[in-house]
Amino acid sequence: MIKTLVTGIALCAATVCAAPAALAQSEGTVAAWSARPAHAWVAPTHMMLMDAARAGTRIVVVGEHGLVLLSDDDGKSFRQARTVPVSATLSAVTFADTQHGWAVGQWGVILATTDGGETWQKQRMDIAVDQPLFSVLFTSGKDGIAVGLWSLMLATHDGGKTWAKVTVPKPPGGSRADRNLYHIFADRQGALYIDSEQGMVLKSTDDGANWNYLATGGKGTLWSGVAMPDGRIVVGGLLGSLFQSSDGGATWSPLNPGTKSSITDLVTSGNGLLGVGLNGLVFQQREGSESFEIHQRADRAAVTAAVIAASGKPVLVSEDGVLVTH
Repeated sequence: MIKTLVTGIALCAATVCAAPAALAQSEGTVAAWSARPAHAWVAPTHMMLMDAARAGTRIVVVGEHGLVLLSDDDGKSFRQARTVPVSATLSAVTFADTQHGWAVGQWGVILATTDGGETWQKQRMDIAVDQPLFSVLFTSGKDGIAVGLWSLMLATHDGGKTWAKVTVPKPPGGSRADRNLYHIFADRQGALYIDSEQGMVLKSTDDGANWNYLATGGKGTLWSGVAMPDGRIVVGGLLGSLFQSSDGGATWSPLNPGTKSSITDLVTSGNGLLGVGLNGLVFQQREGSESFEIHQRADRAAVTAAVIAASGKPVLVSEDGVLVTH
C-alpha cells in the first residue's frame, strides 16, 4: 500500500493497526475482523478520527475501527452511533440531508444511514483486496460518487443500492490511470472536482461521466479542496501547498498560507476559508482578505478534519480524537 502521510493517517496501514492485535488474532485475519460490527469503546473521543460532517445541526464524525460519533450540542459532547456493521477504518463521511448519509473507508467499504447517523447499513465491502476509499460525495439523495486508491471510482444513481466502477482516464503523460483520488467536492454550478497527486485536480461537468485533468502548477499531492462562496476553487496539500482558481480550474495561482505543514482539510467558515493540517496547523483567510492568520496548536496534533458547528465555531478532529478549541 502506498504510504503517504495522509494514507498513513487515514488507513493506519491495514496490516498494522486496522484492529487491536489481540482482537485480530482471536478473530482470524485483519480483513475478517474489519468485517465484524464495531465495538463500543470506553473513550471513543480520544481515538483516531478522520472526517466530520454536518447532518442538520448534528455533527457526525468517523474514524478508526468503524467508529462513528454523534454530537447534538455543537461538539461539546459525543456518543457512539448505535449500530455500525464494520470495524474497518472509516476515512470520510457526507450527508445529502439531515437523515441520509454515507461513510467510506478501508476495504472499499461504503456505509449508509437513513436516521442521521444513529444506525448504519453496509452497501459495499471487498475484503479480497484492501483498495480503500478516501472520499464520498452525494449531489442528491440518489446520485453519489466515492473515490480512493489507484484511481478507484464508484458511482451510484439509486442511493447506493448498487455501485458501479467508473473508468478514470489516464493522466497526461501516464500509461494508465493509477493516481490516488483523495477528496471529491462540488462547486455551486454543479461541476465536480477531485484532488489527486502531482498537483493534479480532476474535473467533471457532466455529473461524473467524464473527467479531465487540471494542472495547478504544483507537483505535490493535494489532499483537500473546497468551493468558496465567492466562486473560487481552493485546493491544498503537501507541505502547505495551496492553489486557487477563479475560472473553474482553467487557470490556477499559488497562495502562500505561511506554513510548510501539510494541509489535510479545507472548509468554508462563513464566507471565509478555514484550513487544518499536520503539526497542529489551523489557519484562516477572512472574507475579502488576501492574507492568512496562522495558529499552530501547542499539542502539535495531526488535525485531520474540521467542521463548522451550528454556532459558527469550528470543531476539530485529529489522530488523537476530538480537540478542544478556544
